[in-house]
Amino acid sequence: MEWGQMTLEQWGDLQTQLYETVGENNYRNWIEPLEFRGIEDSGIAVFHAPTNFFGSYVSQNFGDLLLAQMSRRDPDVRRLAFRVGQGDSSAERRPSAAAEAQPQMQQDARSEPRSESRRSSDILPSAPLDARFTFDGFVVGKPNELAHAAARRVAEGGQVTFNPLFLYGGVGLGKTHLMHAIAWELRARMPELNVLYLSAEQFMYRFVQALREKRMMDFKELFRSVDVLMVDDVQFIAGKDSTQEEFFHTFNALVDQNKQIVISADRAPDEIKDLENRIRSRLQSGLVVDLHPTDYELRLGILQSKVDSYRNLYPGLHIEDGVLEFLAHRISTNVRVLEGALTRLFAFASLVGKPITMDLVQDSLADVLRASERKISIEEIQRKVAEHYNIRLSDMIGPKRVRVFARPRQVAMYLCKQLTRRSLPEIGRRFGGRDHTTVMHGVKRIEELRHQDGQIDEDIELLRRALEA
Repeated sequence: MEWGQMTLEQWGDLQTQLYETVGENNYRNWIEPLEFRGIEDSGIAVFHAPTNFFGSYVSQNFGDLLLAQMSRRDPDVRRLAFRVGQGDSSAERRPSAAAEAQPQMQQDARSEPRSESRRSSDILPSAPLDARFTFDGFVVGKPNELAHAAARRVAEGGQVTFNPLFLYGGVGLGKTHLMHAIAWELRARMPELNVLYLSAEQFMYRFVQALREKRMMDFKELFRSVDVLMVDDVQFIAGKDSTQEEFFHTFNALVDQNKQIVISADRAPDEIKDLENRIRSRLQSGLVVDLHPTDYELRLGILQSKVDSYRNLYPGLHIEDGVLEFLAHRISTNVRVLEGALTRLFAFASLVGKPITMDLVQDSLADVLRASERKISIEEIQRKVAEHYNIRLSDMIGPKRVRVFARPRQVAMYLCKQLTRRSLPEIGRRFGGRDHTTVMHGVKRIEELRHQDGQIDEDIELLRRALEA
């Protein structure tokens, strides 16, 4: 093998360009761990890879880019080889052409033994973590405070107190954010730990690949060597019998070793269809935490936090009073949509050079607002509230002022104000012809009680969820 000093120097220069091309996460996870060994006489650029799987993954996902960049600097380079240890087994990347077959990976019997001090990112790379998803960037409110506290506890490391931690909730409620935050915190506190984060689909992909390449022992050893296993969106393995079987055995092996497991899904374990009962039972054996739909206060807090982070990007951009409150009311089902709307609003205002006003909101977010348009009627709200408090609808909208009817009436008025676009006078007319000032008083009273009376606050959230379902 030739070991040209010039080529090694060129590889150092190429690494900088690759960092800019593939991004920090991909570079750190997949490019940086490679060791460039030189160019063989036959024009093969040889790299040392931590594992066979690692070499195969880089070959399939970054091989074309590496080959193109290296051959540009050295025309003699015709293909790449990723080798493990000192053996000759390799995953080679040839120039892309329809007539040429995909490279195959062979297991090297003389692969170097695993070092116990290695981090999982060196032996079994995690999926990239989003730098924005830290605990500092997570806005805590009543709907997510338990999930946040549990995630914090796991991120402290130390003794495993509940295993697994199972986080579940709808789209855009913060499950993935908390998963990434746990991984970031553990890596910062205890860099010696093998922390592996990946989606259920990635687990399944690696399992299928190991089956196809007859490397199941390698797969089992790698997954059972981690200290913390984090699997996102576990509902995707439901119905995949072989993947569930391997996941179950991996789960058991790690629990038996007292290793921490963190799982997320879009629903509770007993609600995941086609999930094996033994896996469902295992998932329920730890702490199962629901991330509830966001309430108005939490959505407003998220928007305010995002605005603070945008101050440096858009200095001097003015936001009219009431805009954030309007968005927090109107976009209630998905935090990602809410944050995306604010991002678009700031970008639009910056491009046109105007302050963020209600008119600008209507112009730039027309499609988002149409999609989130509530179809809830005043009559539906009145019926739901009457049923919830077990009173007759005629008594709630009638003239009686006794507390047993007056409080539900105010709750219904409050929900009409929050969940419909009807004016206060129109709401008043639907409540027995009451004046709009009566509606204003009722709304204000419920707003005060939500901060003072936990039962009222819980009633409001239950009713709102039932109406928006």
